[in-house]
Amino acid sequence: MLFLSFLNSSGSLQEKIIFFLFFIIALAFSLTIHEFTHAWVANRLGDSTARLMGRLTLNPIAHLDLWGTVFLFLAGFGWGKPVIVNPRNFNHPVLDNVTVSLAGPMSNLALAVIFGLILRFTHLESGIVYSLIFIIIFYNLVFMIFNLIPIPPLDGSKIYGFFLSEESYIALERMGSILLFGFIIFSLWVYPIIPMILNRVIPFFFTLITGQSANM
Repeated sequence: MLFLSFLNSSGSLQEKIIFFLFFIIALAFSLTIHEFTHAWVANRLGDSTARLMGRLTLNPIAHLDLWGTVFLFLAGFGWGKPVIVNPRNFNHPVLDNVTVSLAGPMSNLALAVIFGLILRFTHLESGIVYSLIFIIIFYNLVFMIFNLIPIPPLDGSKIYGFFLSEESYIALERMGSILLFGFIIFSLWVYPIIPMILNRVIPFFFTLITGQSANM
């Protein structure tokens, strides 16, 4: 992935330090917007649980998940601290719960589009500003794609609410962490499912948005 491949490249120490700082900025920015949007939409739809837990904030510290951040450094993909939602507070529990879940990945897509259009219309193709924008676009697309994987507690799993009973879905969520770590381990050391998806989908979206090729 982008982060590890660059650190292993022949670039100068100064370039690697700058890239690392950009990586931290992009990581904090993308994760914060993703989780904040979950909390904001949930609050708007009638569930104040996340707000009362201090998640309706743009402070990155409130949204960082230890293991999700570790995997971002090690594998190039990860997640933030899940926003707790009580669907019983919604007028339409299943639909509103799915809406809240999709709000996070869609916020990352929106950010990728906004910064992609900046590249498209300013015609930036190199330089320090280009590098920062590139990394922000890249990791917002990573968060969007990875979080749409339908394994609890990732956002894509909430679609099961349309098809499973509440008891069945709760049982699935209880196994979510084991399933997710198993899937990640399988993807990293047995068959690279996640890297294959990211390496194919991200360049497509990047080129579609910016009109430029993605040099990953």
